[in-house]
Parts: sequence; C-alpha cells; structure tokens
Amino acid sequence: MKLAFSQATDDVAAVIGQFRQAGYDGLQLKPGQYAPYLDRPQQFLEAHGNCPGAAAGLIAYGPLSAAYVAHLRKVMAFGRAVGSELIVFCHGVGREGLTAEDIRGFARTLSPLGAEARDMGMKLSLHNHRGQPVMHAEDFEVFFDAVADGAVGLTLDTAHAALSGIEDIAGLIHRMRGVIDNFHMKDLSGGSFQVLGRGEIDFAPVFAAVREIGYDGWVSADEESGADPVEAMEQCYRFMAAGLGVPR
Repeated sequence: MKLAFSQATDDVAAVIGQFRQAGYDGLQLKPGQYAPYLDRPQQFLEAHGNCPGAAAGLIAYGPLSAAYVAHLRKVMAFGRAVGSELIVFCHGVGREGLTAEDIRGFARTLSPLGAEARDMGMKLSLHNHRGQPVMHAEDFEVFFDAVADGAVGLTLDTAHAALSGIEDIAGLIHRMRGVIDNFHMKDLSGGSFQVLGRGEIDFAPVFAAVREIGYDGWVSADEESGADPVEAMEQCYRFMAAGLGVPR
C-alpha cells in the first residue's frame, strides 16, 4: 500500500519539499499545480525531478467534450513524461437528468482513453463526486459494467460518497473492490471538509474494508479543509497510517 497527499495549495514547492519527510510515497497534484508545466514537462523535472513521487497522480476536471478530451490527452502525455502512475478524472458534468444509458455512454467514451493511459504505463481512474455522473450507489455498477476491458479504475472518495447519501462506505468498497485503484480519504463535518480524523465520518469500518479486500494500491489524503499544509500533511499521515496499519 502506498500513501499519498493532495492539497489545493499554491505553495507547491513547500508540499513537494515536505511530503517524503512526512512519510508519504507520493503526491496527487491538483490541476493548477501542474498546469504551468503542462507544455514543459522537462521544466517540472528540472525543478522537482530529484523528488520521486512528486507527481505520482495528476487530478483533472472537465466534461468529455472534444476540446477537453484533447486536453486530457495532453495531461496524460505530461504524466508519462514526469513519471505519473495515475490520472484521476473528475467528470465535470451535472448528475441531474442523466439516464443510465448516459452514464454507460460516458464509460464507453472514457474506455479508449483509459486504454491509451495504460499503454503509457499509467491508469485512468474515475473519481466519484457529489453532483457528477457517478454519484449514487447504483451509478457505480452502471458505469463500471460498461467500461471496456477494465480500462478505467475507480478513485473512491469517502467524503463525496457521504455527501451523495452513501452511508455504507465500507460496503461500497467491498462491492467495487475489483475496480478500485485509488482512494481519496477525506473527512466531513456539517457538510464541510475537515482534516482527516477531525470530522464525522467513521473511518474504522472504512480502513477495515481496505484491509479486508487486500488492497495494495494508492491511498491519498485529499485535504480540502484549508488547513496549514504541513500540519495537515502530518495529521493525515498519522491518521491513515494508524488506521491502515502502515509502518512509517
């Protein structure tokens, strides 16, 4: 199992400079953190290439328009150049009014992109998100049953699952065990994101489910509370490592 950290901070250099010291294996970068380098991957490597895992995952947000698909391919090319393992896709389309066939159509559109990512040595992983196509408990099977040849995996976000009305997150982990290739561990209180362990989500059954399915991929603290990056990084690591039984 590999632990990662993700936070939408402008001080990318500070996070890159601290994550390995805090115990993490990698970072999952938000779009704005790698966008300045998107056409200049060599510049990213010159700045951060001496820090393995600095771009282990790249998070991308957008619709599946022709223009955005072209952009996503550019993100994938950047990822290959800088040694990324995951492209985490948040589907910027509203859930309201969509049919099951619409959701299957998105799976069919993403499948060849996932195959391209796989050919580049990476994985394309769909992030479940409140208000987006894969949101409700039943959406997961609809989408992933339509994915071709396992080309797209699942980034399971705990807080977005809870915000979408999914109460049994551990049960969802067991149900989707065959497609999960990344976790975004995020806490929640009163509808607002919190530093891990300081919110209302009961992570004991979540962590137990991760262990029970024999998961050995990426688990990322997706920190969106606005807390100090270094303090949040250390707290999130302690919480995940203790819950998952990962030695520092």
